[in-house]
Amino acid sequence: MIIGVPKEIKADEYRVALLPVGADLLVQDGHQVLIEKNAGLASGYHDKEFESAGAKIVSNVNDIFNESSLIIKVKEPQSEELDKFSNSQIIFSYFHFASSEALTASCIKSGITALAYETLTDTHGQLPLLKPMSEVAGKMSIQEGAKCLEKPMLGRGVLLGGVAGVAPANVLVLGAGVVGSNAARVAAGLGANVIVMDIDIEKLRHIDEVMPENVTTIFSDPHAIENCAINADLIIGATLVPGARAKKLINRSLLKKMKKGAVLVDVSIDQGGCFETSKPTTHHDPVYVIDNIVHYCVTNIPGAVARTSSQALCNATLPFIHKLSNLGLQAFINESKNLRNALNIHAGKIKHLAVANAFPNLPNSF
Repeated sequence: MIIGVPKEIKADEYRVALLPVGADLLVQDGHQVLIEKNAGLASGYHDKEFESAGAKIVSNVNDIFNESSLIIKVKEPQSEELDKFSNSQIIFSYFHFASSEALTASCIKSGITALAYETLTDTHGQLPLLKPMSEVAGKMSIQEGAKCLEKPMLGRGVLLGGVAGVAPANVLVLGAGVVGSNAARVAAGLGANVIVMDIDIEKLRHIDEVMPENVTTIFSDPHAIENCAINADLIIGATLVPGARAKKLINRSLLKKMKKGAVLVDVSIDQGGCFETSKPTTHHDPVYVIDNIVHYCVTNIPGAVARTSSQALCNATLPFIHKLSNLGLQAFINESKNLRNALNIHAGKIKHLAVANAFPNLPNSF
């Protein structure tokens, strides 16, 4: 199989979809690996490292799209990439289709097979290819949120952990999954008062067991969310329904009741966002203010720490890329329901139920 790795072109995206060690293992199995020139440079991986691993460096990205039967990416295809696809290709990447009907329709029209990292599951029903980036995003959500609380960023001017004689900030984390638990751990470590909310009691029990005393768990319902949000300095949106559009947990009317200069960090923005007022932003222009509330809605938070993120991502994806390359598409998705869950689009139709439910007007198999 010819496997292509183009350089990521999404704004402020610095990750790479394959490390030199991955290229080495794929080449050893008899596959050809094409890497776009400087694709790994922003993550600290030079072309010579890929060449030493047996990959071929390609200067013209069109050659990668023309020759490869499998394209490995990090982020969803951008508009200029969509025109380069052919209906014989498999694209393995993060897609987050439910956040964009235009992207979904374009991928259907292109005829590609879209395998999504974010919906592939393991035998425990977990999301092994989403988890490492959720860990990074959860930790960074507090790092970025703390920065946004500073007055020059239009925040309240509050130090997350406070100091002797001064109360720490109140942090509300909506969601007790991988993002939420990592966010809570970092916020607690910095000394903030942390509340974690979820509708899954077992997840909340686990948080209670493993977190320090400055972390409190509360069952999530609309009234509880409002009461906690009004007192929060920083709110982390960390909800997830695999493949589906995120549910809106905070509406605009609530913003007027919150503290002036409070910060919303919407980690769920890839799936449409869990705040009514969320809209995608970039690392270069990360925040905007609505009703005196600072919004941080960067769609590729882990891209800012590209070295760490590329390593964590590729550690998780390589076994599946390896299996897909060796088995081929049909045998790969037939091996188990967990692998088949990665299949979002094939033969001009949506193949994942959550995506189909998001866009019932688009062609699907349900």
